[in-house]
Formats: sequence, C-alpha cells, structure tokens
Amino acid sequence: MMIIIRTIIVLALFTTSLSTFSTVTTEEKLTILHTNDNHGRFWRNEQGEYGMSARKTLIDRLRTEAKEKNHHVLLLSGGDINTGVPESDLQHAEPDFKAMNLLGYDAMAIGNHEFDNPLDVLDKQISWANFPLLSANIFRKDTGQHAYLPYQIVERDDLKIAIIGLTTVDTAKIANPEYIDNFEFREPVAAAQPLLDKIKAKYQPDITIAVTHMGHYINAKHGINAPGDVTLARNLPKDSLDIIIGGHSQEPICMEDENTANASFQPGDKCLPDQQNGTWIMQAHEWGKYVGKAEFVLKDGQLTLISYQLIPVNMYREDIVGGKKVKSLAGDKIAEDPEMLAFLTPYQEKGAAKISQPIGKLIGHLEGDRSKVRFVQTNLGRLIAKAQSESVRADFGIISGGGIRDSIKSGDVSYKDILQVHPFKNRITYLELQGQELIDYINIVATFPSDSGAYCQFYGIQFEKNGDSVLIKSIDGKPFDISKRYRFTLNSYNAAGGDGYPNVTNHSHFVATDIVDAEVLKNYFLKNSPIDASKI
Repeated sequence: MMIIIRTIIVLALFTTSLSTFSTVTTEEKLTILHTNDNHGRFWRNEQGEYGMSARKTLIDRLRTEAKEKNHHVLLLSGGDINTGVPESDLQHAEPDFKAMNLLGYDAMAIGNHEFDNPLDVLDKQISWANFPLLSANIFRKDTGQHAYLPYQIVERDDLKIAIIGLTTVDTAKIANPEYIDNFEFREPVAAAQPLLDKIKAKYQPDITIAVTHMGHYINAKHGINAPGDVTLARNLPKDSLDIIIGGHSQEPICMEDENTANASFQPGDKCLPDQQNGTWIMQAHEWGKYVGKAEFVLKDGQLTLISYQLIPVNMYREDIVGGKKVKSLAGDKIAEDPEMLAFLTPYQEKGAAKISQPIGKLIGHLEGDRSKVRFVQTNLGRLIAKAQSESVRADFGIISGGGIRDSIKSGDVSYKDILQVHPFKNRITYLELQGQELIDYINIVATFPSDSGAYCQFYGIQFEKNGDSVLIKSIDGKPFDISKRYRFTLNSYNAAGGDGYPNVTNHSHFVATDIVDAEVLKNYFLKNSPIDASKI
C-alpha cells in the first residue's frame, strides 16, 4: 500500500486537502448527514421548529437526492440523545432511540449525558438501537477493557469506512459519579492513535471518521473544558482522521477564516466547516435544529469535500428589515413524515399526560439560560437554592450552574417546566461544617470560573471575594460566627464530586436524603404560588 501524495484543493475560503490509505481505484461519492445533542427533542417545539418527524422528511429527501447523484450515504450522530425534555426523559429516551432507527442512523458517539441514568438504562438504550453506540476511550477499571464498542467498519459497495467513537474526559467529573465509578475516561489522542493504527493495518479503510462528543473550541482554546476536536485533530498524525463529526459544545461549526468562527451565523446562511491538520470538523448545533450535509468525492486516494450545508429543520431566523427585527422561516416549511408522526404521537401523549397540568403561577421570568447561570447569579439559581435549603431546614443552599437546564416563563407553571429545569433526578443532600472547614469549602466552590457548569449559585450566604479567597460576611441573614456549625444543601451530583466539587459523601456530617430536586421545586411552587420573580 503506497501513501498517496497530497495535492491542494480550494474550497471557498479554505485551502486544504485530505488524504487516506485507499483501496478504491475508481471515483466514489459519499454524502454524510449528521446531527448531535438531541437532548430528548423527538417532538417539535411550540413554534413548530425541529422534531424527528420533520427530520425524517428532510433526510428521506436528502437520501433520494444523493442516490440520484450516485452518492453513498452515512447518517451519524455526535451523541447526547438523553436529557432535556420531560416527555423523553420520563421514558428514558425510548422515542428518540427508536426514531433514530427509523431515520436510519449508522453510528453515534456516546455522550456524557448517556450516563445521566443508571447503567442498565444505557444498556437498554443500546438494545433498542439497531446502530452502534461508540466510544474508544472509556475503559472498565476492573478489567482494563473497552466498556463499549470502540469502532465500526461500514461498507458501501467497494467503499470501506472506519468509524471510531470518542467521549469527553470531562464525563469523569460532570456525569453522575454513582454511575461511572468503574469507568476510566482516557485521553482521546492516547486512546485513538493505537486503535487507528490497528484499524488501518487490519482493514485498510478508504475513509476514517471519528464520531465524537468532546466539543469544538476555536483554535483549541478550550478553557476549563477538556480538550476537544481541534486538539484531537492537531495532535494526531496527519492522515489519521479524514473527518470528525462532533457534539457537546452545541454550536454550528461555521467558519469565516482559519481559526475564526462566523459568529453571526443564522439558520439558512452558508456554512463552511473547520479544518485542522488535514481533518474536517463538523457539528450541527443541537436538538435536531439542523441536518448537516457534507458531500465528498474519493478519487485516486484523494478525498475532496465538494459541498457543505447546515440545513435548518423548520427553524426561524431574525433579520433587520426597515430598521426592525423581523422573524421568518429559514427556507421552505418541511412537512412532518406521517409514519414517523404516527409512531411518535403515543409517546408524546403518554409523557404530556403526566406532566402538563399546572402546579403554580409565576409573575415574571426566572432566568435559567445556560448563557446566564454559568456566568452570573440569577433569580432562578437563588430560588432553587432557597427551596432546597428550606426542604431540610438548612442555613443556606448552593447549586452549580450546570445543574440548571432551562428558564421558567411567566404564567402557569407545570411539572413539565420544572423537569426541564431539573432533568437529572438528583437527590437533595446536606452537609454541616464549622469554622475554617466551611471557609475552605466556600473558598473552592465560590471561585470556580464562569463559563463552566461548576459556576456556583447561592442563597442565604453573603461573602466577598478577595482574589482566590472569600470572606464570609453573613449566613441566613446573621453575621458569620466562626464557632458555629452551619448546615447547607447541595445536590447528590455535586456532593459526590460532580463538576469538580469536593467529594463530601464520606464526611461524618453528610446526609443524603431521598428527596429529588424536581420534587422540591415542584413542592415550592405548590406551597408558595403565585411566585413573584422580582422579589427573589
């Protein structure tokens, strides 16, 4: 097998080329369709955006168009099928996985949210799926073996395609520690390189793809997050990977120039994926809002990207018309596939019946958006910490911003709204600390940086930051007494070390209750409605 000499091709703003060890001697065409971070969105939203029924119509059309152009087709996912919408969460994403079967997915990466439930739930999801869930860097501590299928070889006539999976090593600290205690999440480059060498030697694939759930960080600037797809591509030898289909950072990867993102991208705009060290990197935002479509030609060992689109699934965009913002549908309306709709409707009705009844009323808006709760203190963060601390008669409460997953709008509040804020089913725990021990703990959790799930929301404690330390001023409205023992709440995920918090589960003054976070917030609304958001 000879190594094909790389040649230069030009695609829009980029000059790049891809090469591979190929057994193909004639021209082969491949269309890759991709999504990521579904997070339970099997059903359309209130505006009729996304949803797997409309996605089915679009993907069927794209398959037909590809076939007419003699393209083979792969449909891939960057993972995180779980967690986000109560109708799905209460059914362990059964409608989502089974709908993925009907859509014809070929493989997906295992995401960190695949570990939001006990492992027997993930085992059940694997059994539901007629496509592989892949991760090459998750190993069992007790055996040292791969915990899940690391790769898959897919053949399309004479075209041989290797697909490996990789999962963010942040899973070790952001997944529920109770469920992943026996897993080791190895550094992706170290796990991938020997496996890629083995695959090349054994199968000699024409194209090598990684489906990843690691995040795309511009110019490898990943901050507090674990390194993502750009770091992976740069640190593997050239020609190791042709394509990365990613997820986790939940963004449309659309570039203006080398290492410069198109920050103004909106649904319907042109999109160019990232390219690093000979590897194309693609991601389709989140929730099935888009289907990514990449068309490739493989000829004489050269893999050439000839076109790329992020096709919106009934998404709206905002444009300035006459000095005013105008909202309009990006492209033509995509009809819902009748068979998929008929399949999903019973799941939607079953979930909706359980959670749609009002439980309280809200005056104003409770802020839980990711762009807020991971950066600043919000009224919803305070309300959650207040409700949890009151549930066990604690002096104050804390919760990581990453544990708040949605806002609550003004008006009637249903259990569905509560579950969208709290999808993880974490238990309420509390800890009693005294003096310097409490100061040391607050010094850690109060100084986590913004733009991370660890960023801490507080209620009932006042302090001042002084560099890397804090000075506690008051607790529960009274001056801080260093000789007093104080009780505070945190959820079971943070208590067990999630998001990098200190693991306090073995502390002599730690108590884990049987109360679930969503139940606490629901009961707070039942007891205190109507709630005025401006007074929290």
